[in-house]
Amino acid sequence: MNLPVIYQHPLAYLLGLEGIALLRAFSGVYDRDFTLARFREIQALLDSGQELGEGVEARAITTRESYAGWAQSYDEPGNQLIDLEQPVVREIFDGLPVGIALDAACGTGRHAAYLASLGHQVIGVDISSEMLERARAKVPAAQFHEADLHALPLPDDHADLVVCGLALMHVPDLVPVLREFVRVLRPGGNLVISDWRGLIGDVRMPLVIVSTGADGRPGYVPTWCRLTSDYLAAALPLGLQVRRCEEPRRPSPLVADDGKPLVDEDPPPAHVPGDPPNIWALHRSCVDATNAAWRGQPAAIIWHFQLSDT
Repeated sequence: MNLPVIYQHPLAYLLGLEGIALLRAFSGVYDRDFTLARFREIQALLDSGQELGEGVEARAITTRESYAGWAQSYDEPGNQLIDLEQPVVREIFDGLPVGIALDAACGTGRHAAYLASLGHQVIGVDISSEMLERARAKVPAAQFHEADLHALPLPDDHADLVVCGLALMHVPDLVPVLREFVRVLRPGGNLVISDWRGLIGDVRMPLVIVSTGADGRPGYVPTWCRLTSDYLAAALPLGLQVRRCEEPRRPSPLVADDGKPLVDEDPPPAHVPGDPPNIWALHRSCVDATNAAWRGQPAAIIWHFQLSDT
């Protein structure tokens, strides 16, 4: 797949937040004073926008490349998405019978470790050797394999449970991956999926940018955000039946008056002009617009499917 080079300018992000906030005000969510404050803030941003630096162009990098760089820090506290997703997923796990559990795209083994603690025989699969190294240290009793979601190293009808946590956002087409999950599931088996819902309005946000390679060129990780109906359209024809669906929302307000994320212990580093935009750092430039724009946005979607026993 030929993915484009993208251009991200910090001022574009801030003005985008202001625009979404104004649309919410236009619809009646906010009052006249809020609207006029946005006009003044937009003018101030335009007047001082050069202080944010120029935008950056970034090439697409592979999921394997990106997670190799994130392996050492992935388990650190303060990941808002995991904080919202994990309690729901674990609640589903707690209600399932113990058996053979496949953690597909297992990463550092956070779900694998919990499943092992419940008594499951755990098999983990991931494409990142760096993430698998940490998973093996965390869950020594489990089996781990370096493999792709499209070709799982398991026989047919082998697993009682398949879980795929926060990984399908990197897959352009759900159907072949869900078909592979169904292949390895036993009839009546359970499939638990969590996925990123990085939408603000109908725009995918954020596109994660990292620095990669010896030249330090910025790279972004391609992601796909989906409608709830997209998962159903892919899953139901495969014999998967819905048992539960949750869409935990981002906390509101998203950031405090100083722009610090309310769920993190430490504030993000300051934005550095010329570097890839750090949206959490940029939020301090327009706190009210940030909170209005992100208000009520789902952070994740969590599915519990059960495979038909026929």
